[in-house]
Amino acid sequence: MKLGIIGTGRIAKRAVKELGEVEGIRLHAVYNPNLSHAKEFARQAGGRISATDDLDGFLDAVDAVYIASPHESHYFYAKKALEGGIHVICEKPMAFEESRARELYAIAQSKNCVLMEAVKTAYCPGFKEIERVIESGTIGEVVDVEAAFTRLTSIGLRELEDVKYGGAFTEFGTYTLLPIFRFLGTEYKEVVFNSVKADTGVDGYTKVFLNYDESMVKMAQSKTGLTVKSEGQLLISGTKGYLIVPSPWWLTRYFEVRYEDPTIIKKYYCEFEGDGLRYEFGEFFKRVQEKGLMVSKDYELEMEEAIARAGVFERFLKTRQML
Repeated sequence: MKLGIIGTGRIAKRAVKELGEVEGIRLHAVYNPNLSHAKEFARQAGGRISATDDLDGFLDAVDAVYIASPHESHYFYAKKALEGGIHVICEKPMAFEESRARELYAIAQSKNCVLMEAVKTAYCPGFKEIERVIESGTIGEVVDVEAAFTRLTSIGLRELEDVKYGGAFTEFGTYTLLPIFRFLGTEYKEVVFNSVKADTGVDGYTKVFLNYDESMVKMAQSKTGLTVKSEGQLLISGTKGYLIVPSPWWLTRYFEVRYEDPTIIKKYYCEFEGDGLRYEFGEFFKRVQEKGLMVSKDYELEMEEAIARAGVFERFLKTRQML
């Protein structure tokens, strides 16, 4: 599969190394509207790929694209590629509006293309093992999910300087919402945002509270930060016990299940290689190769979650504009 990369930033550079560990994918070309950036990226990649600022020519030359451009451009590039029958794996957030996320999946289905949001944690062995443990009923019914992701960031980087789409929650919220929606579902009844502003005007630290109204009260909390540091753990609380993943939980290598009796602790050790991007690229290639996978339960679940995340981001950005 000939893969093209759109964008030449930090994550794109890491992807080059990770793609070398994935069989079946050949990095073919890189696109950036700034041609000099594209050429420098190709040079650093060993000169094995072509560099261009011609988007149409770029799309004509590849089978699939990895979109690693700035956040606000994800929707445009994904739509353009999908309309041309090109498979897409797109960095997060894929869209900042629920309607746009729905539109992208609708186009993908009409064109029989694979569309994946690049949430690497979801495809890593550790998170899959967490899913298995939760589904087994080991901790009972899940009632509460708390997920935190913070990373102190220097002034001058996009995360803090992009006043429209930057900030802590848009940067890390895709990760923290992943286990919330996976283990509590997407049908939340209420969402509340509390933020601490950074000097640049974006949110430097944000807590998001989600309340669910089902047969029993269920709730969740997301914590994300660029200017505030917190413990980056994942805690899933159930009626029989709880599952805890130490920081950095999004790179899951180890987790524990604990109970009322403090002497009973189940320990789980998991594989995690490289930066973890190889797992999502491997899954992407598999889906492109396998027929009918776009209508599988896994795909339907991921589509539902991606649309729900876009809806939360849409609500958040509207709330932030009013602060």
